[in-house]
Amino acid sequence: MKNILKQIKFIPVVALLLLTSCEDLDQVPENQFTDTTYWTSVEKAQTFLNTAYSQMQNSQYFFYNEGLSDNAYNGRGDNAGAASIGAGLYDPSLGRIKDEWKNRYAGIKTCNLILENIDRVPNADATVIARMKAETRFLRAFQHFQLTTWFGDIPLIQKDPSLAEASTLSRTSHAEVVKFILSELDAIIPALPKNTQLTAADRGKITVGAAAALKARVLLYEGDWAGVAEVTDQIIAGTYGQYSLFASYEGLFLPQNEYNSEDILSIQYVPQFRMWGEFFDMAPLSAGARLNALAPTQELVDSYLMLNGKKINEAGSGYNENNPYVNRDPRLTGTVVYDQYVWKEADGSSHVIYIKPGSSPGNATDEFVQGSSATPTGYYTRKYYDPQHTTSLNSGLNLMLFRYADILLMNAEAKNELNQMTSAVWDQTVRAVRTRAGFTDGAALGFNSALGQAGLREVIRNERRTEFGMEGLRIFDIRRWKIAENVLNGYAHGAKFGVSSVDNGYLRVNLRTFDPGKHYLWPIPRDERLINTNLSQNPNW
Repeated sequence: MKNILKQIKFIPVVALLLLTSCEDLDQVPENQFTDTTYWTSVEKAQTFLNTAYSQMQNSQYFFYNEGLSDNAYNGRGDNAGAASIGAGLYDPSLGRIKDEWKNRYAGIKTCNLILENIDRVPNADATVIARMKAETRFLRAFQHFQLTTWFGDIPLIQKDPSLAEASTLSRTSHAEVVKFILSELDAIIPALPKNTQLTAADRGKITVGAAAALKARVLLYEGDWAGVAEVTDQIIAGTYGQYSLFASYEGLFLPQNEYNSEDILSIQYVPQFRMWGEFFDMAPLSAGARLNALAPTQELVDSYLMLNGKKINEAGSGYNENNPYVNRDPRLTGTVVYDQYVWKEADGSSHVIYIKPGSSPGNATDEFVQGSSATPTGYYTRKYYDPQHTTSLNSGLNLMLFRYADILLMNAEAKNELNQMTSAVWDQTVRAVRTRAGFTDGAALGFNSALGQAGLREVIRNERRTEFGMEGLRIFDIRRWKIAENVLNGYAHGAKFGVSSVDNGYLRVNLRTFDPGKHYLWPIPRDERLINTNLSQNPNW
């Protein structure tokens, strides 16, 4: 798929499609895409499908969605609206709100144009066309899923509308949109290959496993526990392909291990052709970063267990606040850069990252200084750092949207909510994930039935947080669990570098507000409603 995606840079129609605005749902001239002289080969149709793939998600949203949650703080600028939304200080005119709507409907438009025209391709293999249509329907379903997750009721667009139609569309209920998404995923499964059937040239394309994973996530967000358990059981059993946890948590995010056994679906990037560069503003400055804009919070760091399986504030944990990063869940080191972290490069070289003020014996580049270019929280990010990066830390490393660990933890959560958590389920899911992470202590790996459903719920939720830290999933979890008002009200904190006794010396980095009466749904963009008065607004906006 990376070889195919190299073409995207040179496809003239891409620029035209990306100009589509749902301001909306603006129409570019239809004859540019529906003329029979264009749909003359599978190769030309593939250029459209490549465009739809490229519109699925972008790296900025992937990373900065963490800043919307309690896992990270966007301390400089307002990248992807993370600073405004994270603090609860936004309205329907915010650029991120407008762009989320515009870009996803642009992606839906691309998909509808493909579906309405691809059958014009002459002398095409029917199986190939069926598969391309199935991939397109997946992408259209994915775009609708993202929109309804943020906005609730949205216009459901199953065909490309005329300009007049686009300006009078009304919102379809969230329930109907979800019903459509699930029906689309069920319909396309027979036409999609398993991951084991992909050729090297097709790696990265949508598979039946990806369709099943998206279905599981949709059901998860809807709280359909029986449905989640059924789909994830099937994935684990190998019904939709062969997946397993990659042996190394740290290695999972390195370029040499792309398309590993855990990767179900990734955003595709290509060195020199299509790259992302967010790490230029996330990595330590001594590792080549420009400044630090997105930094992990103390709240995320505190969520990582001790190696004995206990929380840091739990009796008998062995946690030492003055030496806080020892004997911790190894995923902490694989995700977050902390004071005196040993930073390793691909060539085997390494250097120590000194962050605590006054701790550096010589190189103070990364030290915390209020208002400087260094980290605003006392932490940097390691996960997804690409040792093979080019200038300005640009990377062609794929970013995983769905991976097998998520399937296992979805299964654990669903089974627990159904009161079906057993030692066998635990061992297959949470124990497997922790073992891969590097836990060896029996207390950390064993099933503790004495916790009961409520206690196990907290364990599983925290496991999701530490397994997927800095991968953009936390915001969706705290919203579906309806705990956002608990974790996004009050101060987000940084490391214990403060000079006062306030909050025991932990940095106060951002005061946040989350109003459960309005913030669980984003507002419909103001510009959309000015153009189309049929679009109603969400409550309290």
